[in-house]
Amino acid sequence: MRGVRGVRWRRVASQVGRSATVWAVSTLTMLVLAGLLPDFRLQSADGDSATRIAVTAACGAGAFGVLSAVVWPLLVRLLLLVPALVLGLLVFFLNGSLLLLALRINPSGRGEAAPETAVIVAAVMSAVASATGAALAVRDDDAYRRRLLRLADRRRRAGPPCAATPGLVCVQLDGVGHDVLCDAVRKGLMPTVARWLSTGDGMRPTHRLTPWHTDWSSQTGASQLGILHGSTFDVPAFRWYEKDRGEVMVCNRPTSAAELQRRAVERTGDGGLLTVDGASRGNLFSGGAGEQALVLSIAARRRGRENRSRAGYFAYFCDPANAVRTALSFVAEVVRETGQSARARFRGQRPRVRRGGLYPFVRAFATVVERDVVVAAVMGDLLAGRTAVYADLVAYDEVAHHSGPHSRDAEKVLARLDRSLALVEKAAEHAPRPYRIVVLSDHGQSPGETFRARYGLTLADLVRAGCGLPVSRRAEGTRSGAEARAAVRAALRRPVQDKSEGHRPSPALRAGEPPSRVAPGPEPVVLASGNLGLVSFPDVPHRMSKEEIEARHPALLTTLANHPGIGFLLVRSEEHDGVLLGPYGTEIPLSELDATPGPLAPFGPGAADAVRRTHSFPHTADIMVNSFHDPADGEVLAFEEQIGSHGGLGGTQSRPFLLSPLTLSEPHAEGERLTGAEQVHRVLRRWLREANGPQVPLTTTAAEEERAA
Repeated sequence: MRGVRGVRWRRVASQVGRSATVWAVSTLTMLVLAGLLPDFRLQSADGDSATRIAVTAACGAGAFGVLSAVVWPLLVRLLLLVPALVLGLLVFFLNGSLLLLALRINPSGRGEAAPETAVIVAAVMSAVASATGAALAVRDDDAYRRRLLRLADRRRRAGPPCAATPGLVCVQLDGVGHDVLCDAVRKGLMPTVARWLSTGDGMRPTHRLTPWHTDWSSQTGASQLGILHGSTFDVPAFRWYEKDRGEVMVCNRPTSAAELQRRAVERTGDGGLLTVDGASRGNLFSGGAGEQALVLSIAARRRGRENRSRAGYFAYFCDPANAVRTALSFVAEVVRETGQSARARFRGQRPRVRRGGLYPFVRAFATVVERDVVVAAVMGDLLAGRTAVYADLVAYDEVAHHSGPHSRDAEKVLARLDRSLALVEKAAEHAPRPYRIVVLSDHGQSPGETFRARYGLTLADLVRAGCGLPVSRRAEGTRSGAEARAAVRAALRRPVQDKSEGHRPSPALRAGEPPSRVAPGPEPVVLASGNLGLVSFPDVPHRMSKEEIEARHPALLTTLANHPGIGFLLVRSEEHDGVLLGPYGTEIPLSELDATPGPLAPFGPGAADAVRRTHSFPHTADIMVNSFHDPADGEVLAFEEQIGSHGGLGGTQSRPFLLSPLTLSEPHAEGERLTGAEQVHRVLRRWLREANGPQVPLTTTAAEEERAA
């Protein structure tokens, strides 16, 4: 008993000592700032003694520390109602307000600061206090553990002690392809991953690296739905038009994500990978987890106890030092992106896309705010002993879209993501149960300039020209536009509609997102998912056949198939069910693709199966368009404004990775390919069972599939 009391008193004394040291350092910081900043005073106008000034600084620093500990968490709860992109500015404003309040209630009555100066002083003091506290606790495991525990979800109810069996934490590095990861390890950008894979210097590897292959739709919506919920059925792209509902589905739109999750649960018969004691962090879908933060599929619901999508903000930003540090990093990232964009423009870098407008702020949110909140939530989940955790870090994907997957900008993001993995690993060492850390990606990215940059017109312009509809003068003046209109004239044996007749714009490719509802009409709906294009005719209730399309627009399919920027087309056929179209009149039934791949040959093994599977989906577009692909350099042509793209076939976008501990079984049998997110889901589910932990309920169909795998 005396030993226990002695340990308890030592902990109390250690905590008091650290608090006193932080207070002293904060007081000294306030004195230094008062000497440097003209609008910040700690003495009266007539002057005070050094002792009086020191007492004023000590009282002010103490009051600011108490207010930060007591009032700040209440303010953060109010911040949950604020859009994330506004959070950075509010952090500085509120922190400065707390300092002004601390000076106002100072017993000496001598503290004074201009509002703009108060913001600077508060930010510096919070950063210094945080650094001091972390430095003092670095050798104290109990203090480090308590610091991490504060990052956990405060609303988790107390439960039984954690199981001794290992838990599983999966960290998704969004958009990082297998080859990109290998290059980053070889260049020394990711030392944590390199250490896990190391075989040199007498170190044994702890993890294995396995590539896997996506379906035709190589994008987060399909992959993550398959990984978390076991189904990618009827997800033909990132964006697609559903004729029966008259809606455009977009995977990162909250209403669409909720509907996709509902369909997957209905198809598989279970709630998802994380249904038992799981946590979902920063994902499009919940995976059936009870604990969720920054999960898109629940963002459209009315806020309530079961909807905690923004609660992850509170777990992190309740510490004012965290809030200030993230806000400063947010501003620094905006400045960094502005400088990198200007440098690329001045150097005449090619390929290049526009990176102005709100993009610097969107990038800063993805690379700073989302990363910090998600990593903090995962660390809290580990220390809370949850059985299964799945988190998505989107930083690389966002930067690679605009800077390129192999750019210096993207490489710097990879280095910061590696540090995040190191933090997760450190938290696992202090967790109440052992954890197996799995790192994976949902897809890769393929480089290449945009379709518009190379040919001067968008896919929507080309489709309209092939239909004989008016196009913009800019597009009409290009070689592709002129050839398309000439083809229409030849097919119709008459002039096409004159420009002067006017037209209403169709919902097609544009800078922003397409509308969710599309009124039926004769004009096509043209949507893009990276280098995958989808053309639908909303006034026809069923999926049109090749014969119907040719009867309606005789030159359209020929115009598209013969364009040098397009690799192949998929359409339904009344004679062969489905056919693949290519240049020079190439037409191959889907059943014959294995023997005669034709235009699919440059896309490698597995392409035929991916195309056939997508053809079977109820909501596949009337015309599926995949861009040209150069296997020599892996480039594709994005139909969106992205120089690093994914969504279709071609290049490394279809080749993500799975990094798993050697203590887990092999992901697949030797000589086999790990193909499709549904198969990755079955692998993760098997690894959960290997730990003798809670099992996800299996339907009869799912059980048969698992035995087959």
